[in-house]
Amino acid sequence: MIHHVLLACPPGSEDSSRAFYVGILGLTEKPKPPALAARGGCWFTGYDAELHLGVEVDFRPARKAHPALLRPDLDALADRLARAGHPVTWGDDELPGMRRFHTADPHGNRLEFVAPLPDRTARQAVPGR
Repeated sequence: MIHHVLLACPPGSEDSSRAFYVGILGLTEKPKPPALAARGGCWFTGYDAELHLGVEVDFRPARKAHPALLRPDLDALADRLARAGHPVTWGDDELPGMRRFHTADPHGNRLEFVAPLPDRTARQAVPGR
C-alpha cells in the first residue's frame, strides 16, 4: 500500500496549489509537521489518497509520470476542471474496465483520474434481466 505520492511544485506556489487541490479537486489540506513546514509546499488528503506537493527550486513539471486517483465522480470532476480552465483529455478503452481522463495541475504536473466501469457481467447473470 502506498502512503503518499509527492509531486513537485515551484517556489511560492502554495496558494495556487491550495486553490486547485482543495477548491477544484475537493481534497483537504493536511498540516505538515513543523520540521517539514519550513521547506514550503503543502499536503492534501481525500478519496483514500494523500498527495504531497514539495517545493523544487529547479522545478520542471511531470508531464509523463503521474498519479492515477480513483474518483467516483468523474463526469462532475471533469466538468469542474474544464470550467476552471484545466483541459481534460478522456482516455479510450486502453485500460479495460475503467473510465479515465488526464488533466494538469496549475504547475503543469500530469494527473489521471479513474473510475471502474459498472460490472456488466453481474447484471447479465441476474435472471429476468
